[in-house]
Amino acid sequence: MTLPQLPLALTQGDPAGIGPDITVTAWSKRHELGLPPFIFIGDPDVLLARANLLGIPVEVKVCEPEQAASVFPDALPVLAIPVGFDVQAGQPHVGAALSTIKAIETAVSLTLEKRVSAVVTNPIAKSVLYEAGFGFPGHTEFLADLATKFTGQNVTPVMMIAGPKLRVVPVTIHIPVKDVPGALTEELVIETCRIIAADLTQKFGIAAPRLAVAGLNPHAGEDGAIGTEDRDIIHPATIQLRKDGIDAFGPLPADTMFHDAARKRYDVAVCMYHDQALIPAKALGFDDSVNVTLGLPFIRTSPDHGTAFGIAGQGIANESSLVAALKMAADIAARQVTA
Repeated sequence: MTLPQLPLALTQGDPAGIGPDITVTAWSKRHELGLPPFIFIGDPDVLLARANLLGIPVEVKVCEPEQAASVFPDALPVLAIPVGFDVQAGQPHVGAALSTIKAIETAVSLTLEKRVSAVVTNPIAKSVLYEAGFGFPGHTEFLADLATKFTGQNVTPVMMIAGPKLRVVPVTIHIPVKDVPGALTEELVIETCRIIAADLTQKFGIAAPRLAVAGLNPHAGEDGAIGTEDRDIIHPATIQLRKDGIDAFGPLPADTMFHDAARKRYDVAVCMYHDQALIPAKALGFDDSVNVTLGLPFIRTSPDHGTAFGIAGQGIANESSLVAALKMAADIAARQVTA
């Protein structure tokens, strides 16, 4: 792994979840795992309390991002954003929402100011944030809004789950399944695929990405016999994409896209809705897949799991996805610097 010149910014996520657990666990294994330097954006007291609960020796040092790389070998660097009360592992509280949101805002700001190289986000609990008035369906949409506010340019975020065996992108994300057919348009499929192709080239170094586009309906609609969306929306989109020089093919029956031989024929599977993409991604790489947001003017990765309140503070949370997210963010940042 080539290291970027600047440290990564790691947000605290929901402090009652497993974010603090996997952060201190990963840092404690930093040498054996070869972790890139990062600075934790959040409450240092939460980290210390969780490390004590887990029995993990950790020294925390509050510092600025510019000192993080030199601090990292001996102490966990933290840019302090206090929660304001004693957080109990596994017991989410709406009072922590503001610090969770501020940590994300700060990480994005630091990245765009080029004080850190990328944003890596620990899991948030959307229900807790909604109670505090959070107005976005999830992390991805909030990050896009922040990017627009900071840069003044409209941003279309695309969520990709990337693992060792599979990359997937859902064209529609956090909407009810019943609303998916109405949300799908030829323009949306085309725009999503254009963003995927551009970022796979620029951020992942894939010169000519191959995009396998899934159908919405069983058997990709069978030419309108089982729904018309595949024939009238998805197929015309792939034709236009190929005219634009993008190697996109489909619509393909989703039930035959994810076996071993099929996955060798493409670099990313473009799916029509959330679970069509995330079920195979998590089945093939639950512990080591990474959530990557494409289409942003900065790098953002995240562990591909939730807050897991039920196991927070018990010493059984698996840090593998966070480690993969940190390493992927560092790889992308280093690649962009050298490109």
